[in-house]
Amino acid sequence: MTVTVRDFRTEDAGAVVGLRRACTPFMVTTKEALLAGVATAHPAKKYRLLVAEEDGEIIGTAHVGIAYDSSDPGQASVTPQVHPERRGRGAGSLILRTAEEHLAAEGATSVYAWVLDEPPARAFAERHGYRPTRPAHFQRLDLARCTLPELPPLPAGVELRTGADYAGDPRPLFAADAEAGSDEPGDISVTLDDYGDWLNHTWNDPCLDRALTSVVVVDGRIASFTAAHTDRHTRYASGMTGTVREFRGRGLAKIAKIHSLRRARAAGYTDAFTSNDADNGPMLAINRWFGYEICATEVRHVRALG
Repeated sequence: MTVTVRDFRTEDAGAVVGLRRACTPFMVTTKEALLAGVATAHPAKKYRLLVAEEDGEIIGTAHVGIAYDSSDPGQASVTPQVHPERRGRGAGSLILRTAEEHLAAEGATSVYAWVLDEPPARAFAERHGYRPTRPAHFQRLDLARCTLPELPPLPAGVELRTGADYAGDPRPLFAADAEAGSDEPGDISVTLDDYGDWLNHTWNDPCLDRALTSVVVVDGRIASFTAAHTDRHTRYASGMTGTVREFRGRGLAKIAKIHSLRRARAAGYTDAFTSNDADNGPMLAINRWFGYEICATEVRHVRALG
């Protein structure tokens, strides 16, 4: 049996989504989102979606690209995933080598990868020269059975809106996302200043549920928000929860999350997921307060190229 690696084709979408769900069941993805991501990839990303095949069956995959929105040039990322039942056949190593060769040719000097915090995955990363940098926790909430807090009375001047209310002009949400996201901990510094790119990959992401996205407004200005991603069936995920600096410390992120989670359950969603950097104490504390429990941990790894 021979394993080969090639670029993604449109007809692969169903198989790739199925594989990703098997490898990372705590993440929300759909065929529509996968295809949109491929179609709208920024040219500077030098993006490739690789798949590994064995006897015509897709058993592995990886997103590969340059961190074009980073202020530190030469940063890149790749995270190989191989179906749990098809590991040990060399697919992961072949995908990784193909990705690294592509990234090196495009000028990458460092490659980052997420690695499940499990002995086989950590050993694979170490064998290929990757060293750990920082962990992140995935958390799950049993939305069908948990007790959600009631929405508290809103302070004077505070109102709740949804992402759908900004359909005509989402630029205020872009500004809030840019400010809140700039303070997120991470290995690769990112500058969110390209509105068109944000429209492509955030606002128009097929997984973004604008009706379930909650926005807290104070005196007419966006103060906090939580972006809701769904598979349009049973799975809900917090794509990003953030509060702009001026309004932090007022509990507004909790209000946004209560508003979104309660409406998500009313809409029939049964499983809620979120993820946070292990150093993001404030958001981890908020999620524990809601009843989220850690269901998986990934550790960011890095390798220097050249």
